[in-house]
Amino acid sequence: MLKTGFKGWMLAAGLAVAGVAGTAMAQAPTTTSPAATSPATAATAAPTGLRPADSKQGTSGGALQKPDAAPASPLLAQDGAPPMAPTPHLGQPTDGRMSIQEQVTKNGLRAHWFHDKILFPLITIISVFVLLLLVWVAIRFRAARNPVPSKTSHNTAIEVVWTLAPVLILVAIAVPSIGLLQAQFKPAPAGAVTLKAIGNQWFWSYQYPDHGGIEITANMLKEKGEVPAGERFRTDADGPRLMATDSRVVLPVGVPIRLITTANDVIHSWAMPAFWIKLDAIPGRLNETSFTIEKPGVYFGQCSELCGARHAYMPIAVEAVTPAQFAAWVRAKGGSMPAPGKPSDSVIPQPGADNSAAVMTEAADAGNMTGPTVNGTDTPPTSPQGATGNPGGVGEAGR
Repeated sequence: MLKTGFKGWMLAAGLAVAGVAGTAMAQAPTTTSPAATSPATAATAAPTGLRPADSKQGTSGGALQKPDAAPASPLLAQDGAPPMAPTPHLGQPTDGRMSIQEQVTKNGLRAHWFHDKILFPLITIISVFVLLLLVWVAIRFRAARNPVPSKTSHNTAIEVVWTLAPVLILVAIAVPSIGLLQAQFKPAPAGAVTLKAIGNQWFWSYQYPDHGGIEITANMLKEKGEVPAGERFRTDADGPRLMATDSRVVLPVGVPIRLITTANDVIHSWAMPAFWIKLDAIPGRLNETSFTIEKPGVYFGQCSELCGARHAYMPIAVEAVTPAQFAAWVRAKGGSMPAPGKPSDSVIPQPGADNSAAVMTEAADAGNMTGPTVNGTDTPPTSPQGATGNPGGVGEAGR
């Protein structure tokens, strides 16, 4: 009996020691050098991009690992465009800023220089001069100091100065203004990317005529509290409030852009401050300008023509990328790249024209509903009744 009890105590102590040692080995970190890792071990390691084991177990007892779901980032909704986030103080309004936005086109840089070096100094000098002149006149020619007003009516020197000074000021403004205006409407060279912007109440639609007819519709993204649950809303990665869109216009950097604007309903205006672009979109008319973006980034604009109740809710978002990224985006959209340097030969009809997309669609819909129209006769019927058979009106009674 004593021997059996002693054996039981020894067995219990051994099991306790073995349990403590196993726990310590399980908690101790494993430090295996990369050189000591065998190829077989590396092949059986969990691949990257897999979630940790969840509660679902496999048939053999091992944990099932699933690949991460595709991220629901709105930046990846561009069908091949790079996930580019807006850059602070670039291409968007900045709180507290009192100057013109940073310009990323040659015309914009030229206009910015014109504003800072010519217009602003002239405005400042004229404003200060007029203010000082008013103060001097109010003090020098007040009634207390001049009880008897002067009767001088002409002063040759003053009249020459106030005639020549405005002329010189206008010339100083006109010369760079005319050059800038000419540069803004310079035709795009061969090989330019044609972008057609169409204004609608109240959103923008876009077409790429030279790239397989790609079409984009861009609507403003609402705030989180303004959309139903599960619907996409604006985030900081999309852009500022009232400026972000669900689809961005993608354009290449360093390549001339041929912008054509029109509208389907009322007059709109495609305005992009960072590009120094403001081009009216008029129904039944095509307006055109050209520019070249020199810096990648995301740029925001908006309609700048009062076009109705929701005029303030049709923003513009442009994503400027490298030419290689632009080509990848075009292919992802199902389009094709034209031959390098090939002039644009796509027919771009005006809205309302006989061969425009809207008119052709309306004609097709009408034909499907009413069927083909058959002329009953080739020649119009004639009436044997003469003109003398028509009774005269009341004013003819006296004839």
